[in-house]
Amino acid sequence: MNYKTIQSENIYHGRVFSVRRDEIELPNGSAAHRDIIDHGGAVTILPLDSEGQIWFVRQYRHAAGVEILELPAGMLEEGEPPEMCARREIREEVGLAAGHLQKIGEFYLAPGYSTEYMYVYLATNLFPSPLPGDDDEFLSVESIPIAQVFEMAKTGSFRDAKTLAALLLVQPFLDASDE
Repeated sequence: MNYKTIQSENIYHGRVFSVRRDEIELPNGSAAHRDIIDHGGAVTILPLDSEGQIWFVRQYRHAAGVEILELPAGMLEEGEPPEMCARREIREEVGLAAGHLQKIGEFYLAPGYSTEYMYVYLATNLFPSPLPGDDDEFLSVESIPIAQVFEMAKTGSFRDAKTLAALLLVQPFLDASDE
């Protein structure tokens, strides 16, 4: 199908994302408007320690109005490779570094209205190596046994899409005995 951008206008520029309004030509020749969130991309890290614990952060998410338990994640800085971002974010958010970091997947977070592209990494061989976190982030760190994590996912305890997607993506990389 052919879609063509007729016109694009930036209507908002913020710290985390920008918004643009596109006028597009649809395959049937008619025109439509789409409001798009332009986002530079992000990473999600699934930290798995040698004792079979997955490390999470709990933080208040203002848009949702609640605290959410989620995997550590963060935005790519301009020009930053995703793996470098993952290495930085796990240290900032969880205080651990990964001796081994493996990309296990990638996806658009909300392709209906956003360009945000998420890279997912499995972090193992963890060791303490904290970096200062962002001044506006207030996190608590929790580790949960892997079997309990997958049970929590099945029962709806996680309400964060990137965490659920990462848990699905990591399954082929885990030993069947770990689940």
